[in-house]
Amino acid sequence: MTAASVWLRLSRAVVFATVCGFVSAAGHLLAGGGAVPLWGCALGVLAALAAAVLIDGRERGPAAVLAATTVTQLVLHQLFEHLAPAAGPAAGHGHPAPAMALVHLTVAALTAWWLYRGERALWLMIRLYAAPPPVIGLLLLAPVEVTIPPRRPPAHADVPTPTGRIACRTLTRRGPPRRLRLR
Repeated sequence: MTAASVWLRLSRAVVFATVCGFVSAAGHLLAGGGAVPLWGCALGVLAALAAAVLIDGRERGPAAVLAATTVTQLVLHQLFEHLAPAAGPAAGHGHPAPAMALVHLTVAALTAWWLYRGERALWLMIRLYAAPPPVIGLLLLAPVEVTIPPRRPPAHADVPTPTGRIACRTLTRRGPPRRLRLR
């Protein structure tokens, strides 16, 4: 593994862990939990970082990013619940309160979407950087030609004009055909 790939993996994992950790701590506080101490948030970020380094290594699709973000949010919820339990009526509930679980899942989905979009943008930049320089230059300097198709004459110009009798009776049937009756 090259030094560049190690730094790329580590930087992607740091972004994932930091976003998940701080968003989860803020969501925990906003959903009625206690304020997570800074050392507790750092502990959660380090745990998420360790997990992210293990699963990192290649470009991930939206389902994988959503699954990783959701699992990380649920683990961080449990950690933050022990470090900063909810005060008031939600205290001592023993399981995630519905509002807290809903906030964590909503934040996990939004965070996963945001992280996935960043992941796609990063891999696009890497692919463009890896492309030979003439290809990138051609993409930037290639003239764009716009061709306008020639106008066609109206469609009715080719239709011959009728001469002679004009049919004035038309038969219009609506609906399904009648069934044949056998006698």
